[in-house]
Formats: sequence, C-alpha cells, structure tokens
Amino acid sequence: MGGGWMSKRVKRKSATSKRPKSKLGLPDLDHSKAAVLDSLRSPESKRGYRHAMDKFIQWHCSEPRLSFNKVVATRYRIFLENRGLTAGTINGRLVAVRRLAYEAADAGVLSPEFAASIRRAKGAKKLGVRLGIGSQRRKPAASGRRLSRIR
Repeated sequence: MGGGWMSKRVKRKSATSKRPKSKLGLPDLDHSKAAVLDSLRSPESKRGYRHAMDKFIQWHCSEPRLSFNKVVATRYRIFLENRGLTAGTINGRLVAVRRLAYEAADAGVLSPEFAASIRRAKGAKKLGVRLGIGSQRRKPAASGRRLSRIR
C-alpha cells in the first residue's frame, strides 16, 4: 500500500509543476517587455521597441485572446494593415512582437513552440517598383551631378 501512495504523490507533484503558458497576462507581457528593452543599447531602438510593444500589448489586452501564438501575430498584422500603416512600420512592429515572444519563452512564461510559431508569422508585403539594371546605371550619374552642384 505504501508504494501506491508514493506513486500518487509523484503524479500529483508532476501535474502541479510550472509549465509555460500559452495565454499571457499583463504582468507577463510587462516583464518580457522590460527584458527586451534591457537588451537594447540604443535609446532610439528602445523608444521604437517600447512604442511597438506598448501598442501590441494594448491591442492584445483589449479583448480576450485564446493564446499568444502565430494566429494572434497574424491578426495583429491584419489589424495594422487595416489601419493603413506602411509595410515597413508593420514589419518593425512585428519584429518587436517576435522579440517579446522570445523573451517570454526565455523567462519560462511562454512555451518555446508558441514563440517559434510567432517567429514564422508572415510580415507585410512591401509593394513598389524595383529598379532594373538600366535604372541602377543611371542613378549614380544623377547623384554625381547633384554633388558637383553642391561643391
């Protein structure tokens, strides 16, 4: 009988062990945000990341979410696209969200699988005209003329 009691106790202990979450609350996100900001050196980078993470946290906490994963990152991208932001702005904000997810995973509050799925979320497509070979040849000549006028 004593052996059966020990096995139940071991099972109970493993069931209550701390596992990474899929749904993060505001304290978890704030802790991860602080870790991201501490890892940056440039004040401009800190300002940009702080703004991007604050906007994401505000959006994420505005209504209940099931979990912090690729679907949430994709929905956030769609939300940003619907606001009319440029692809560069959207992709910059998604980079901050990815860093937030990795810091949460490193701290043990988010599953590494969820952090990896957030990394795979697609960014915004950059639309525009690519310069061909002929345009690249003309570009230095035009800038050379401009420099000669300045001198």
